[in-house]
Amino acid sequence: MRTLLNLAILFLTTFVATAKYSTFGVVPSVSSVFGIARGGGLFGGKDKAADKDASTTEKKYPAMTEEEIEEWLAHIPVFAVTDANGAGVVLKPDGEQSVFYFFMSPMMANATLTTLKANNPDMDLKISAFSLGKIWFKILNADKETEIKLKEPGSDGEGEVTKGVEYRLVPDTRDLMGARMLLTMDPSDGEKLKNGGSLTPEDAQAAIKKAMTESPKFKGTFNEIPVFMIAQMRMQKQPAEGKEGEVTQLLPMYFSLQNMVSTWQQFVAQDPNAKDVEPAINLMDLHELVEKMKEESEIDFRSVLLIPPVPMSQGGPESTEASDEDPLASMGGDTLGDL
Repeated sequence: MRTLLNLAILFLTTFVATAKYSTFGVVPSVSSVFGIARGGGLFGGKDKAADKDASTTEKKYPAMTEEEIEEWLAHIPVFAVTDANGAGVVLKPDGEQSVFYFFMSPMMANATLTTLKANNPDMDLKISAFSLGKIWFKILNADKETEIKLKEPGSDGEGEVTKGVEYRLVPDTRDLMGARMLLTMDPSDGEKLKNGGSLTPEDAQAAIKKAMTESPKFKGTFNEIPVFMIAQMRMQKQPAEGKEGEVTQLLPMYFSLQNMVSTWQQFVAQDPNAKDVEPAINLMDLHELVEKMKEESEIDFRSVLLIPPVPMSQGGPESTEASDEDPLASMGGDTLGDL
């Protein structure tokens, strides 16, 4: 699986972890993850022997409730174009279907805002941040026939009641491409990287083309959100300041492949015991992950931490702190205004 990590490093940039979870550990030998035999593999792989063994020997953890899942997702910010009052801006990209976009990347949300402002200079629009936990069940996965009120941004009119608005969650295109490349990597290219070589520009272009055309999953540009993890990686959560308690071990899962790769690189560089560990990169769609959390499982999802995409800090994991512009500090409430 080091091959996958090298391929990710070749095409992607770098990251750090947030400060309060910056202490890392490694599990050199890991049991199967969602039925995947230890040492590697992707989420969703088929290993009937491992599944059978897990079902008879592994402890089962109870399913998580919707409230627990909402809390589990609550710290993840998503971004949308709204008016000055926080009411969402519904678009019609094909001229017919009403669509509202949430973006995992604030840069992609800003690009949409720039386009809308250029075409509608009189509209008072902005980017608003919302909690993924608060919108997951109530909006993204709600009844499609729910009625909502639409009106022109800034209008004082009553608006028009309609239904059938489609809500789309858009992943960062870099992570979408990273997921596709992990699923379509050519073994010969992987061996070349593993042995210390490099891909020619032609090979790199071929790998990108293959990822774009042959990936079995993540083919669309919305509502398929890749989540990445290294099976052996652990994070330690310290007790709250002023309180006694044991250090909690958490399994980190990342929305950003580049975040995960760079965090692993930094950790391995600091811990000699991790240098010979083959990192087993795992990949799964967020919707599938949530569905598994709603079932009894041998995975303790209550000890899994989702890591939101974080910009690179030059000081390393320990120096990364929330800035005054931290989107987590400005996430909206339970609704999207008049959306």
